[in-house]
Amino acid sequence: MNKMDLRSRLFLSHLVVMFVGIVSFVVISKISSPRFFVLHLEKLQHEGFDLLDVRTDLVDGFEIAWSRSTLWSVLAGTSAAVGLSYWVSRRIVQQLTEMEKITQRFATGQLDSRLPLSEIPELNRLGASFNRMAASLEGVEVRRRELIGDMTHELRTPLTVVRGYLEELADGGIESSPEVYLSLIKETKRLERLVNDLQELSKAEAGYLPINIQPVNLLPLFKSLVHKFADQLLEDGPVLQLECPSILPLVMADIDRTEQILVNLLGNAVRYTITGTITLRAWAQASQLHIAVIDTGIGIASYDIPYVFERFWRADKSRDRHSGGTGIGLAISKRLVELQGGLIEVESERGFGSIFRFCLPLA
Repeated sequence: MNKMDLRSRLFLSHLVVMFVGIVSFVVISKISSPRFFVLHLEKLQHEGFDLLDVRTDLVDGFEIAWSRSTLWSVLAGTSAAVGLSYWVSRRIVQQLTEMEKITQRFATGQLDSRLPLSEIPELNRLGASFNRMAASLEGVEVRRRELIGDMTHELRTPLTVVRGYLEELADGGIESSPEVYLSLIKETKRLERLVNDLQELSKAEAGYLPINIQPVNLLPLFKSLVHKFADQLLEDGPVLQLECPSILPLVMADIDRTEQILVNLLGNAVRYTITGTITLRAWAQASQLHIAVIDTGIGIASYDIPYVFERFWRADKSRDRHSGGTGIGLAISKRLVELQGGLIEVESERGFGSIFRFCLPLA
């Protein structure tokens, strides 16, 4: 036996409610109305009206009038209730049917489909929730496609280089030499870094990256990183310096993940700063420790700033590709800061350097 559809069930439920109401009205009125009328007549008799001869006729006339009026009222009310129930059921089901069609289009890949607003508050809230979910899924799908495209683009360059060298070696176009092998090693290392960064970014965004939050003193880490990166700078290159109080308050952070963030930020600063200064600055304010990496490098154009923390974004695409960056470091850094309860932001101007600043909660 086939189940009734929603429209039939709504319509039937309205009819049941209407039927119960009408039966209750008729039964209660049939029992109570004549008695109330007789009591009213007795009251009139007590007040001096002589109704003894016409009392029976009055009661019979009342019952006839009541029966007729009740019949017409039931007919009119039933007709109005049936029509209204049908209209309400159809109106609700029509909007649900429209929702079903849109969700089916959404399921087939038309992610720009949206539910229209409804005059029914419950359906309107349902539609608004669906539209928010649809917008979120559409954004996920867009980012997925962009990620696949970016990965394809990033992997193509080292793979093409490796294939070219191998084909030339196989055909005898070039002779094997340490320089050739070093070039092959360089490209394979780039592929390895790209895959590792993608794996780490995927774990970070999915919340699977282990974070060990505990009270830590970051001052030794700052000194160690400044010394490490200072050794990599050329004599005529920028000056790397540390600016922070001699005593820093403890912060709630993962020391290894914080080091990873700073290595990314300092590495970018070294890569894009030819001369001038690179400053690692830290200061406590309110209930947070603020950490900033400030450089006098090439800077970032204002129209690029909203995209700084997106995957594979580059301030200078041609230079970054040859210098070995994968374009994922800042995306990873952003997620690592957020996982530690902080916030990262950037200020920059083309030709005047950049300031990457993030904060961590104090212990």
